[in-house]
Amino acid sequence: MKPTDSELEILQVLWQEGPCTVRQVNERLTENRDVGYTTTLKLMQIMYEKGLLTRVEDARSHVYEANVSEEETQATLLERFVGTAFRGSASKLVMQALGSHKTTPAELDEIRKLLDQIEQQP
Repeated sequence: MKPTDSELEILQVLWQEGPCTVRQVNERLTENRDVGYTTTLKLMQIMYEKGLLTRVEDARSHVYEANVSEEETQATLLERFVGTAFRGSASKLVMQALGSHKTTPAELDEIRKLLDQIEQQP
């Protein structure tokens, strides 16, 4: 399942905040841009139907929760991105990212540690 950009925004709110009502999600979204309540409601209903969200009906409101993990979603999106934009080459992705971004010494240390761990795997 590949969420749209708008669906991904909603998932990010739910991953960060945990279970929320539509109003709570909409309030978080409107901190960055103007989003109508009914737009958020419709998107979350569609996401529920797609299986991206679960929902519990509580009196007058529904409480929604992400039904996919952040890590699983990131892995799926990254796999598709690498496959389409970099023809499946992780090294091309890394070279592009490092070449077009100012990498801090701390980030370079993390990358070195990760490479060491990968090399030590059987």
